[in-house]
Amino acid sequence: MNTREERVKWFIDDRFGLFIHWGLYSIPAKGEWIRSNEHLSIEDYQPFFEEFNPIYYNPREWAKTAKAAGQKYVVLTAKHHDGFCLFDSQLTDYKATNTPANRDLIKEYVEAFREEGLKVGLYYSIIDWYHTDFPKFGDRIHPMRGHKAFKDEKTNFSQYISYFHGQVKELLTNYGEIDILWFDFSYDDMTGEKWEATKLVEMIRSIQPNILIDNRLGGNIMLSEPEIYAGDFYSPEQIIPVSGIVNQSNNPIPWEACITLNDHWGYHSKDLNYKSPMQVIRTLVECVSKSGNLLLNVGPNAKGEIPEQSLDILKEVGKWMKQNGTSIYGCKASHLPKPEWGRYTQRGKYLYAHVFDRGIGPIYFQGLKGKIKKARLLADGSELKVEVPWMAEQYSDIQNGAFINIQSASLPDELDTVIELELVD
Repeated sequence: MNTREERVKWFIDDRFGLFIHWGLYSIPAKGEWIRSNEHLSIEDYQPFFEEFNPIYYNPREWAKTAKAAGQKYVVLTAKHHDGFCLFDSQLTDYKATNTPANRDLIKEYVEAFREEGLKVGLYYSIIDWYHTDFPKFGDRIHPMRGHKAFKDEKTNFSQYISYFHGQVKELLTNYGEIDILWFDFSYDDMTGEKWEATKLVEMIRSIQPNILIDNRLGGNIMLSEPEIYAGDFYSPEQIIPVSGIVNQSNNPIPWEACITLNDHWGYHSKDLNYKSPMQVIRTLVECVSKSGNLLLNVGPNAKGEIPEQSLDILKEVGKWMKQNGTSIYGCKASHLPKPEWGRYTQRGKYLYAHVFDRGIGPIYFQGLKGKIKKARLLADGSELKVEVPWMAEQYSDIQNGAFINIQSASLPDELDTVIELELVD
């Protein structure tokens, strides 16, 4: 079996992925937790199953959008907490092939993204609000948690476990090579061996030994020798860690922040609180500057279209990535401290200065005196000179620091101006 270091190599090189939350919840258009938030019964939710017909679903367009944005891999919700399957599972009737869509939406997705050369991931919820044998009354998040009709209901959890494991097996055997299996999520005592996680991961690795698994089955990825099911990477949600993530032995752990473009994962028609292209680019840079990845989410609507606002943001990010992607792919944290004007990313002898805040006068690079062989503006390759500015010997740090002057009042790119510094060997 490959080691985690071997498995994650492509992942930590690619750095930027697309998350897609899509399912029946796109019809009520209030986000993916609507069943839990509004305590909807299966019967309340059933009309959405009966009318699900994404007439504009075209995963090839989605794949082209992701590629143009500079994203290298993608993760789509094969099954979310509501139990509805976008794939043609033989273990349930609650699936896309039984709706007016009448298609295996996962099959089309996998083929389309592979065709564009992107790595393909599947999200699978280990929680299921549809399955008869999943505990309801008294659960912290189940839609029927407070519904007295379910108080004395007898459930057979081991039957749910074999269903869940069986569906994972289907996803890993029916769609060719899958690069990431993104489980969501453990809570309270619903964690680790409650899911028969060791057995599950052994089965997964026997079918697809190179697949990456996130850390949400449970276990502690921070241990020097974590459980087999603790995962290949850490998955902070809606937050960027303060610094890079390391385990108890102080060795770095691969990690990926999953972040929404507005305030919801699934489509929400009233949520127009979108992040700007600048926020997205700087968040990606922040992740890479701490040796992490960014998985950026979109929530397509009931017709299968990614919202216009999301497409516009991705387009702008893609323009920046086309010129500056070299400072992202294959890069990690620099050994240098964070500069006051922005952030550093680094790949070997190439140090990338992401300048967010110009200030006035030349840009100061602490500790780099005599260490810069060549400086270029990454976006167009134009030469930048490293030189001691006038009066610096009186007022600045010429013993240790290096200086670069950009000949303009404002930065060439207000989103993030990247200077490529080739360091002396």
